[in-house]
Amino acid sequence: MNARDDVLIVGGGVIGLACGIALLQAGRQVRVLEAGTAGCGSSHGNCGTITPSHAAPLAAPGAVGRALRWMLAPDAPFRVSPRFDPGLWRWLVGFARRGNRDDWLRALQARATILDASRAALPDWLARLGIDCEFEAAGLDYVFGSAAAFEAVDDELRQLHAHGIVAERIEGAAYLRQEPAVRAGIAGAVRFPGDAHLRPDRYVAGLAQAFVALGGRLDEHTQVLAFDTSPTGVQVDTARGRFDGRDLLLATGAWSPQLARQVGLRVPVQPGKGYSMTWSRPERVPQRPLMLRERGVFVTPWASGLRIGGTMEFSGYDRSLNRVRLDALERAAREYLHEPVGPVREEAWYGWRPVSVDDVPILGRAPGHRHLWLATGHGMLGISMSVATGHLMSDLICGHAPRFDPAPYAPARFA
Repeated sequence: MNARDDVLIVGGGVIGLACGIALLQAGRQVRVLEAGTAGCGSSHGNCGTITPSHAAPLAAPGAVGRALRWMLAPDAPFRVSPRFDPGLWRWLVGFARRGNRDDWLRALQARATILDASRAALPDWLARLGIDCEFEAAGLDYVFGSAAAFEAVDDELRQLHAHGIVAERIEGAAYLRQEPAVRAGIAGAVRFPGDAHLRPDRYVAGLAQAFVALGGRLDEHTQVLAFDTSPTGVQVDTARGRFDGRDLLLATGAWSPQLARQVGLRVPVQPGKGYSMTWSRPERVPQRPLMLRERGVFVTPWASGLRIGGTMEFSGYDRSLNRVRLDALERAAREYLHEPVGPVREEAWYGWRPVSVDDVPILGRAPGHRHLWLATGHGMLGISMSVATGHLMSDLICGHAPRFDPAPYAPARFA
């Protein structure tokens, strides 16, 4: 039997560690339980972009219809794998129901709030924790191959501007003069100067080191087998024994629904599988990260390499490294870049992002459980939202006045 912990966090990815650090800074004693190693999940292989520009949610009008039409296209950027999965189809019905203008605008506002708060706090957060992760506040460019897609983004840009997210439209010829890494033939680009990027594996490694340095306990290779709550606290059974605590925070990303089910909670999250490839740095790379908008592909240059990643595939917890999806990433990069890959491919990766049914994070106390908290549903934006998520969860668990309105993220919105 272990001594009672103040706060137990299940999940040692970017969200769990950021929450743990914020709680330690607030004076709480914290233990993180991680089934593998810190940052081994989707925190590792994503493209590391910090993107207030991505405030617009996936649950847009027509999104599900497009996914269904693309079902038999194995390289589609947004794809539902055809299979019998009642949970997925229930989730898709709820996702489609929110694909209307009013819900889209509400989700955009909620996402913009937490993205802006996280982006504003990130530079000081990295400096105070002493994390070196190749952070650059260089902005991000959306690149458009077709004139129709370039024009169609206008409404989204107006809504982003209403929430203080600035963008600059650049016609194709002018953009090519600014960005020689991009091939001729594009229709234009949209630059978001407020965006940034970092190397996510180094960021998460830095969070883990900072968490331990601040006095946190990090138990890796400690798989949670079961847990229970009571009016006075929580009990967690793991492969390495039992842990007791006052509060329990589930920050297990795409695995959160399975764990929450043990205490009768329904967490409307599906695993959205993404892919990336990491290369040694080519001679000619973009000056800032690119999103190849029509292809749903990101290109992130670092001093230490180049990563191509993206796509959203709903195929359950399938563990195969789908070559078709990887080839689609490389093909998109070759379509737009003079040097789409580096001399050496260092890694091919996949991971599951936790996509909530309204594409808004699920943050707060679990309904009906005084000592159980949830921090999941960040989709592709866990890195981007990590600092503000940590601060908000610390405020809520500690009973402090929250730094921004927690209501749009509350788990009770699904009750």
